Amino acid sequence: MDGEELTEQETALYDRQIRVWGADAQRRLSKAHVLIGGMKGTIAEVCKNIVLAGVGSVTLVDDSPVTEESLNANFLIPSDETLYEGRSIAEVCCDSLKDFNPMVHVSAEKGDLSSLSTEILEKFDVVIVSGCSLSTKKAINGKCRKLSKRIAFYSVDCRDSCGEIFVDLQDHSCTKKQVNETVECRLQYPSFEEAIAVPWKILPKRISKLYFATRVIERFEETETRTSGETSLADLPNVLKLRKELCEAQCISESQIPDSLLERLLLGKLEFPPVCAIIGGILGQEVIKAISCKGEPIKNFFYFDAADGKGLIEDISNPNSAS
Repeated sequence: MDGEELTEQETALYDRQIRVWGADAQRRLSKAHVLIGGMKGTIAEVCKNIVLAGVGSVTLVDDSPVTEESLNANFLIPSDETLYEGRSIAEVCCDSLKDFNPMVHVSAEKGDLSSLSTEILEKFDVVIVSGCSLSTKKAINGKCRKLSKRIAFYSVDCRDSCGEIFVDLQDHSCTKKQVNETVECRLQYPSFEEAIAVPWKILPKRISKLYFATRVIERFEETETRTSGETSLADLPNVLKLRKELCEAQCISESQIPDSLLERLLLGKLEFPPVCAIIGGILGQEVIKAISCKGEPIKNFFYFDAADGKGLIEDISNPNSAS
């Protein structure tokens, strides 16, 4: 992302931001290319935030049509049905995003997220996915890691009033402010596949219950060949059975994954707009931090539950690996 200096127009437009994080950070943002797959309500918030911040380009991938469900939380979709009839949700959101900042190139790419090649991914500096299967998350994250350039990978999902963010910055260096000085720090991140493979029994006892519950639902959808969110309360008996099997195999108590929490996740097809704003705002800020190398980023999971209003960062890495 090194290269040209900011233009006079960019310097004028982003003057306030430059005063906060500096011209070098803004230059990095203006040269960054971001790929986003899965245009849900939370992602709409992320898109708004990074486009207003002034990234170089945003490419959207989501061939699905606009539905009543997507209208619930995605403010990028206009209320006039004639404006989106017969078009993909990525195309519709692309048009809306262009109005937020004409200096950011926004486009829609056709195709299935899971089939994106390394040749396509190599064009980007940041890849964000939402609403995709367990295998798709692993595959895209794995492809990003195979490339010679470092690509920041994020996955984000909101169900009901709960949200999860996963971050993989691979080998990341940044600066952070301490009391009277700015210090350099270096962080090593595991891949998504490596992180969720960490044995549950060695994780801290006070870890977020959302981490375990999300893994159970994710595994259930994968086993049943369901798309993300394609669940109902009728699935609860089979989900509880899977929870029992996983807890026994991982040597942890089933009380770590309450029935009530699993019920909420099974029923939570619709995103809760206020939670989308919170999660989307946090992820947007994380993307800006990763690109600009200013500020210490999340490592490596973040959870928010509106039921208790708490946001938790969980570092889930193999203790034997460098960190």
